Amino acid sequence: MTEIWNRLYDAFASVTDPRVDTTKHHSLIDIISIAICAVICGADSWVAIETFGKAKQSWLEHYLALPNGIPSHDTFGRVFAALDAAEFQEHFICWVRAIWPAELGEIISVDGKTLRGSHDRAIGKAAIHLVSVWAQHSRLVLAQRAVDTKSNEITAIPAVLKLLDLTNCTVTIDAMGCQTAIARQIVEGGGEYVLAVKANQEQLHSDIVDTFHYAADDGWKDVASSHTQTVEAGHGRVETRDYWLITEPDDLRFLNPKGVWRNVGAIGMVVRQRTIGGVTSEETGYYLLSGTPTVEHFARAVRGHWGIENQVHWVMDVTFHEDASRIRTGDGAVNFALLRHIALNLLRRDTSAGSLRTKRFRAALDDSYLLQVLQA
Repeated sequence: MTEIWNRLYDAFASVTDPRVDTTKHHSLIDIISIAICAVICGADSWVAIETFGKAKQSWLEHYLALPNGIPSHDTFGRVFAALDAAEFQEHFICWVRAIWPAELGEIISVDGKTLRGSHDRAIGKAAIHLVSVWAQHSRLVLAQRAVDTKSNEITAIPAVLKLLDLTNCTVTIDAMGCQTAIARQIVEGGGEYVLAVKANQEQLHSDIVDTFHYAADDGWKDVASSHTQTVEAGHGRVETRDYWLITEPDDLRFLNPKGVWRNVGAIGMVVRQRTIGGVTSEETGYYLLSGTPTVEHFARAVRGHWGIENQVHWVMDVTFHEDASRIRTGDGAVNFALLRHIALNLLRRDTSAGSLRTKRFRAALDDSYLLQVLQA
């Protein structure tokens, strides 16, 4: 199947098989290949993957060995539960590196999501929290890292960023990742950062708020600043966003007197005003930025950060039914999440018209289209 799978097949062909030789009735690459095809086509459980395999067995036999037919759902479940999630992710990242253009100026977003169905109260197992990295322009999931609780994002973020080439990239992270060590790691990796600042950095947050208040009260005189505004309207909603950037060196030295925040180049403020049905609400967010950012780049980075919510987390729940999954054994939940990310990347790279839901349905019905997606 190498000629069909190209880089995808090659990337996963050398994954370490966790089984002993006497239990290997099916090759690991066959199991992984069937699972990827099945998830592209709408499978959301081990039973569904087996069902897909049996329905498509004659087609799959053109490309896979399948010496003992299609594995059972129990086999899929056992193998992916035993498969080392860290190694599986390493192979995923190697594949992504081969397809990700890593274009100059790419903005990548880091954010976490809880796999709600992965908990098991009977054995005291908490739900898995998954930290994902998403490329705004390329619309690809670049990496994922599982942690036990949301609070452990602070340790997961450096680990997942370490896997990526950050050269010329701007990394956006919410307040959980606003840490001096993370900022330093991004800069040392050749990237820039846009970090949301909230109460977890109490003094920094208070100082940034005061700086913007003083500048506004003084009519923005004697301070190096810039501003831009965006307005979106539709479906009875009007949303206005005002972006302000302060790059005044004296203010930045005041905010970072000991230089613990590497390469600080600006502080940002976003005022979001939303009107729905005649009712207006407003919220303000504050940010710390490195390098020499423009207010336009700041606006793109902040606005684009929410793409990981809409283009990844929301899609995982609504299109891939991730929150409904009850896979819990071993590394099964994390590995199935990676299968979803592989499928999402392939479907996004395919340029055919149609929603993700439509593409998955089409792939299930049309073998030639499924091959097209696999080669994307």
